[in-house]
Amino acid sequence: MNTRRIFSQTMSIPALIIAGWLAASLVGCAKASDDQPLRIYTYDSFVSEWGPGAAIAAAFEAETGLKVEMVDTGDAGQTLARLMSESANPQADIVIGLDNHLLPKALAADVLLPYKPKNADLVAERLRLDADWHLTPFDYGTFAIIWDSEALAVPPRSLEDLTRPEYAKQLILMDPRSSTPGLGFLAWIHQIYGDGLADYWQRLSPSVLVMAPGWSAGYSLFENGEAPLVLSYTTSAAYHAEYGTAGRYQALEFAEGHPLQIEGVGIVRGTKRLSAARRFLDFVLTSGFQEHIPLNNWMYPVNQEIPLPASFSQAPEPQRSFMVAAEALEGLDRIALDALQAGQ
Repeated sequence: MNTRRIFSQTMSIPALIIAGWLAASLVGCAKASDDQPLRIYTYDSFVSEWGPGAAIAAAFEAETGLKVEMVDTGDAGQTLARLMSESANPQADIVIGLDNHLLPKALAADVLLPYKPKNADLVAERLRLDADWHLTPFDYGTFAIIWDSEALAVPPRSLEDLTRPEYAKQLILMDPRSSTPGLGFLAWIHQIYGDGLADYWQRLSPSVLVMAPGWSAGYSLFENGEAPLVLSYTTSAAYHAEYGTAGRYQALEFAEGHPLQIEGVGIVRGTKRLSAARRFLDFVLTSGFQEHIPLNNWMYPVNQEIPLPASFSQAPEPQRSFMVAAEALEGLDRIALDALQAGQ
């Protein structure tokens, strides 16, 4: 696969897709009726053939009689960009997949309506995203570097190790402008290196094979053997254990700690199906939604009553995890990408 072409496409994606979204948003929409499905924007892996989207939609319809239409909007950064471009004429009712790092930007753009679901007490205090419940948490996980032990003999043991010459072109990352894992990695570097972020990225640059537009594209390259290291989640090790490759693909624990990601579901401001949208938010924390998270989205469900499959024993629980104030990341994506290119 031509990784050089993927990188160049990544850099041009935002301009192309936003132009398309702006054109689409100029088309007037008829007043929603009760028999029209709730329209949900979400990221690509959520609605893929192996993702939880279809099962969740079927469970919600069976419980309420209401239908949903899930729309693949790329990665979560692209999803938020689309909501912002359509804010004058919203085309969706609900959004799934904005996280703790994107929430401040969503709040600043005023694209979400607050709603506290009836069963909100099921969410632990540490997993709640904001006091007004603009997003209802539905899953969480910690970012990690996944290592293919059959393709690389000695793995890195720290973020600093990733910059060593033996890992040249061995690492797949995601673009922080369009991808929540990419933004999570940026938060990770900021937490550990602070003002030295740009210097670290420049030193890391020789190790980076490609900056993929989103997690799905990047992880597919990893599984196809393009590179032995990839940014993902600790639970990726559980995924491989579930499907027969336990031990080969391992989540590396770094002494510096790992950033926590919490994903949420929100109601789009301007929806014409507010009552139905609230019913969906109430559904999010029930077993009908939550039971599909571990084996289909490969994250931890926020409802602690949902049992975890045995394969999750292969997912390491980092001794140290942390959350980075999203406001601190403003503008750092441009600094990181400039440093990355300068180091190539």
